[in-house]
Amino acid sequence: MTEELKNEWSQLVSKYSAQQTIADELWHEIKAQYTKKNRYYHNLSHINTLLVQAKKLKETIVNYDNLLFAIWYHDIIYNSKKQDNEEKSAVFAKKRLKSLEIDEKMAHLIQKLILSTKNHQIILGENDDNAYFLDMDMSILGAEWPTYLKYLKSIRKEYAIFPNFMYKKGRKKALNHFLDRKTIFFTKPFQAKFESQARENINREIDLL
Repeated sequence: MTEELKNEWSQLVSKYSAQQTIADELWHEIKAQYTKKNRYYHNLSHINTLLVQAKKLKETIVNYDNLLFAIWYHDIIYNSKKQDNEEKSAVFAKKRLKSLEIDEKMAHLIQKLILSTKNHQIILGENDDNAYFLDMDMSILGAEWPTYLKYLKSIRKEYAIFPNFMYKKGRKKALNHFLDRKTIFFTKPFQAKFESQARENINREIDLL
């Protein structure tokens, strides 16, 4: 999988820079970040899942490359003890995209996509790209229970520093945030495919907490 991801990254970057060394440098940095020992869920497998979903939606996405860059960088900074991972990831992306021939408008839109994952709320409404991006990022919530169970165990490992009483309180708050929404997913395709299962999974996890 890692080699395939590297090739996909190189293909994307080649549209904005003719220097393979830049693509390689950025790739090594991405790989290093997403393979840190504390990355049990927010790792390269997560990135791969979103890229696979993005390919299926390519004809639906307006600014496809923006979406791809947002996927690659949206969890580049991840520290379970911090509350500003999305902001730092957006700044990180902006700095790295400067090394490519990407204009400020495109870079700004990529940053906005990344920032939207903080509260999982749409902040770019001129098309459905932001909605699809968030739905892809949240699609794990609607996975079959065995996959969801593996996911929640991985999340707990990422937050291992916190004792159960703190983790359970925070996790329940986050889960209820999704349940309180009219719909967890923003787009009709994701609602049709994942909404019912996601609500079942979340309620089941809350019962386990």
